[in-house]
Amino acid sequence: MRSTVRTKQHPHDDAPDTGESFVRLTGLPDGPERQALKDELVRLWLPMAERIAVRFRGRGENLEDLYQVAALGLVKAVDHYDPERGRAFEAYAVPTITGEIKRHFRDHMWTLHVPRRVQDLRNRVRSAAKELSQTTPGRPPTVAEIAAYAQLTEDEVRTGTEALECFSALSLEAELPGTDGYALEDALGDPDPGYDAVVDRVAVAPCLRALPERERTILYMRFFAGMTQSRIAEQLGISQMHVSRLLSGCFARLREEIAADAD
Repeated sequence: MRSTVRTKQHPHDDAPDTGESFVRLTGLPDGPERQALKDELVRLWLPMAERIAVRFRGRGENLEDLYQVAALGLVKAVDHYDPERGRAFEAYAVPTITGEIKRHFRDHMWTLHVPRRVQDLRNRVRSAAKELSQTTPGRPPTVAEIAAYAQLTEDEVRTGTEALECFSALSLEAELPGTDGYALEDALGDPDPGYDAVVDRVAVAPCLRALPERERTILYMRFFAGMTQSRIAEQLGISQMHVSRLLSGCFARLREEIAADAD
C-alpha cells in the first residue's frame, strides 16, 4: 500500500494516516485484494492496540495474551469501521479495543462465576471507592458514602464489595491473618473413609436381602455379631469348613451382583 503524508494531528504521534485506505476498503468486494488491505490496516494500527493492552497489565493476565485480545479488538474495529460517518478511525477503535479487553477479564479471569450484573456492581464500587479515598485520607470510604457517590443502594455496594473477592483465589499455602504460620490448607479436613463405607452398604443392601435366610444369618453372625467361624458352626450345628464355603459363596455372589449393577 502506498504511504501518504499525514496532514492532521492525531492523539498518538505515530498514528498512521489511513483515511484514504479505509475509503478504498469500503469499495472493494470480498476477495484477496480486500483481505490484503485489511491486513495492512491492522498491521499499521497494531502499535496503538498494544499500547492499550499495556494499560491492563498487572491484573493477573499475561501481557502476551493481552496483546492477542487487543489485536482481536483491532480486527473487529477494522471490520466494522465506516468512514462515511465522519468519525476518525482512532476514536472508533480505542473504545472497541478497550471493550474487548474488559470483556476478556470479565468472562475469563474470574475465579468464581459471577453474573454480569454483579461484575458491573463490582466495577462501580471499585471506581467509587478509589475516587472517594482521595477525599477521605486516613480511612476507607464507608458503605453509605460509596452508595451515595455511585448512586447505588447500600445492599448493592455490599454485593459489589463481595464480588471483589471473587476475581482471584487465595492460595491454600497463604498464611491467614493473625496467625503464626497457619495456612488455609491447615484448616481443610482429610478424606473420611466412613463415607465410602456408607456408599458400600447402600450398594450391597439389595443384594443381601436377596440371599437365602441361612446365608444372611451367617453373614450377620460373622460381621455384625463378631463371631468366629468355629462359633458360628457350633451355633448352627455344621462344620467350620462348611461355614467357610458358605461365606465364600456369599462373597462371590455379592461381587457378581454388584458388578452387574455397576455395568
